[in-house]
Amino acid sequence: MASVPASASSLLARAEAAWASGDGASAMTWFDRAAEVAEQQDDLPRRAAAVLGLARGQEYNLTPGLLPVRLHAAYDAVEDPVLRARLAAALARCWAYANQPRRARPFAIEALHLAEREDEPVLLADALDAALASHWGPDDIALRRDWAARLDDAAAHLADPGARLQAQLWSLTVAWEVLDLPRMHRSVHALEQLAEESPRAAFFAASRRLPVELLRRNLDAAGVLAQRAAAAADEAVIPDASGVLHSMRGYTAYFSGDRDGCAAEAPAFEHYGVDLGVATVRAEATVIWLGAGRLDKVAEMIGAFTPEVLATLPRDSDWLLVLQCVLEGALAIGDTGTTAAVLALLAPYAGRSVVNAGAVMWHGVTDDTLARAHALLGDADAADRHRAAALATYERVGATWWRDRLLGALPAGAVAAADVVTVHLHQQPGGLWLVGREGATFVLPRMRGLVHLHALLDRPDADLPAAALMGDVVVEQAPLEILDEESRRVLGARLSALDAELVDRDRPELREERDAVAAYLAGGSGLRGRSRTTGSHAERARVAVRKAIVAALARIAEADPWLGRHLRDRVHTGFECRYESDPDRPVSWVLEPPPG
Repeated sequence: MASVPASASSLLARAEAAWASGDGASAMTWFDRAAEVAEQQDDLPRRAAAVLGLARGQEYNLTPGLLPVRLHAAYDAVEDPVLRARLAAALARCWAYANQPRRARPFAIEALHLAEREDEPVLLADALDAALASHWGPDDIALRRDWAARLDDAAAHLADPGARLQAQLWSLTVAWEVLDLPRMHRSVHALEQLAEESPRAAFFAASRRLPVELLRRNLDAAGVLAQRAAAAADEAVIPDASGVLHSMRGYTAYFSGDRDGCAAEAPAFEHYGVDLGVATVRAEATVIWLGAGRLDKVAEMIGAFTPEVLATLPRDSDWLLVLQCVLEGALAIGDTGTTAAVLALLAPYAGRSVVNAGAVMWHGVTDDTLARAHALLGDADAADRHRAAALATYERVGATWWRDRLLGALPAGAVAAADVVTVHLHQQPGGLWLVGREGATFVLPRMRGLVHLHALLDRPDADLPAAALMGDVVVEQAPLEILDEESRRVLGARLSALDAELVDRDRPELREERDAVAAYLAGGSGLRGRSRTTGSHAERARVAVRKAIVAALARIAEADPWLGRHLRDRVHTGFECRYESDPDRPVSWVLEPPPG
């Protein structure tokens, strides 16, 4: 006898049961199947319920796959205003969690308008949550304060613990953003009361208590809170539980000065941030690697944040956090270029408290990093001004760890304009080279690249031919053209013919041939179409000098990322090589061993 296919309602019941028991993977499977069956049976309410269930499992910061497509298809199909409002709110959260606030906002506003018309407190609470999530950027703080207060009022008398949980989480987040200590402690206490109703609330109560205890420098509580959060995560479906638990352990080690603990947690941050392309977590990996004392990894993490990347970061919940963490890394390795790029973006947000999404961890105030950035770049007045502002805030909120760190980094009167850095790069008796900043030098074996760098540093801002740097190492050889004129003419004609043919029919094999011909022509031409040659004395010297200098810079950067970056930015190779001095960050080069 054939089995009766499961109905959408029975599949939804299984999904809800799995969700309630803490089995998120099974819940998502049943919600997915329920959505398919409901669509086949043209059961729109249950199809909407199923895709709304799928939306509960979305992880923060990751691309949402087909979820927005399925939500939008149901949203387009429904006419019931209550169901449409719920789907619009889910779409808004979906795009907000995927770092796409521009896409999220129209749906959030529609959900809010529909909920206000329906006058249903549960629906209004859901819509306000979506509105807050999609207006989470640094310029939306006034809106968030108003909406968080409205959400608190709307959820206060609801039996649904989920709505009350979201209200307290938003209340806590905004309290951190404006450093309202009474409200912060009130919200944490409310979360702990909710923890008695559900393991999901217990997870948030423990994880959100941690930054409050770290602010007080109460490190003894950290281990207990991490255990509570982990136990609660085993009982409830928390899509981001793993990331939050890593954050709890990593930041506890960071504030404890536990290098081994940071080194144990940093790879998880790096893997998630780099492999999944999550800018926020990559930036936080910078801080955890800094706590591990790995300046080489700090340089690697912030290396992806070029000025162009920084300028295009979405102004979402973690925009300030990314800038704050990248700037921490740049300051640690003395990277003036990245420091200047971040400073330009962060300066308008002086005096702001930096908290990551959902109040998982506090990252101090922007005046702190701005003070140290101005000090690195030689602006003593600005550094002193921001330092005083940051210290006043830290004293007010009792942030003793942050206060002491800033006092150690910038003692009173320590900032001087255009401080000169003294750097050694010279040979020692026995053939070894002494390299590095005064007080932090290191020894490298003899490398031809160090000899080339020494010659360039000895004549700053002057061009030196690569052939002169090589001396008599390169054997003379007449230059050979990569492409002669006849070959260039034939290939150029073929390229024109392929372009014309592609206009009529864009076939893959034609485009592949066209790209290959174009690449070969480009490889045989230099600037302004001049013939490129190979095999000459000058060309061989150019390649050899570049390889030698790159190898030497790699060894230098392993030991001193700041010096490696400085030389990589200021040394230019080619047929003519040059070291360009930096007037904004002057360096006094010691190129000969001190007497005796």
